[in-house]
Amino acid sequence: MARNVLIVDDSSVIRQMVRRLLDVAGLNVDEVFEAGNGIEALAALHDHEISVMLVDINMPCMNGLQLVERIKSNPKLQDIPLVIVSTEGSEQRIDQLKRMGISAYIRKPFTPEQLRDVLTPILGVSEHAIADAQPADDSVF
Repeated sequence: MARNVLIVDDSSVIRQMVRRLLDVAGLNVDEVFEAGNGIEALAALHDHEISVMLVDINMPCMNGLQLVERIKSNPKLQDIPLVIVSTEGSEQRIDQLKRMGISAYIRKPFTPEQLRDVLTPILGVSEHAIADAQPADDSVF
């Protein structure tokens, strides 16, 4: 199975930063795809096999909440793990996202270690590849 990641954020700078953090975290991913909003993300899901999505909440055209709703209501897509990566993080919002079925939440800014700790179980990376991993604070449910 491919370990492909889709980064969904309206900021190209943030997408590049997340891409670099994936490398720094030492995660064994195959390909990294990018989308600037939910509509582009749905198109990428049509064109590529995606193992996990890193999704911002606040985006134009189709925001992260709308994207999560569309993915979770589609039987062909509903099992793709969704990790919200956002500055928005009230308890009410995180609870709402949990009820919607997301796999994890990471608050921006975040460290490579937090990204690694969240994505390791989702991607099924072997333990020897992440021997120095530190547990993330409250980012994982």
